[in-house]
Amino acid sequence: MKPIELTKADFIQKVGNFEADPKDWKYIEDKPCIVDFQAPWCGYCKRLDPILEEFAQTYEGQLYIYKVNVDNEEELETAFNIRTIPTLLLCKMDGTKELMLGTLPKHELKKVIDNLISVQ
Repeated sequence: MKPIELTKADFIQKVGNFEADPKDWKYIEDKPCIVDFQAPWCGYCKRLDPILEEFAQTYEGQLYIYKVNVDNEEELETAFNIRTIPTLLLCKMDGTKELMLGTLPKHELKKVIDNLISVQ
């Protein structure tokens, strides 16, 4: 399984309606997720892609991994104040959300994911 590409409409349906309440929107899925804000021309994003693809398979059924192309989805880029790519939005099941800027080594990202799926 690969990360799922999201448009703004998909984001609202699958992740949460950030337009209705920009400061306190609720994550709506049944498993935690990572949203990768990226662009196809970004070198760091290209390095992160195969790692996220691997984790999408490894953690299938435990979390969702989404991708947002900031070149095509400027409203999402603006709404989440994305200034650096890649930026990862982590949505936990306890309702907390966190933005992580830049890339992490694979083993560090695995720790982040393990923590993400352990939060109820």
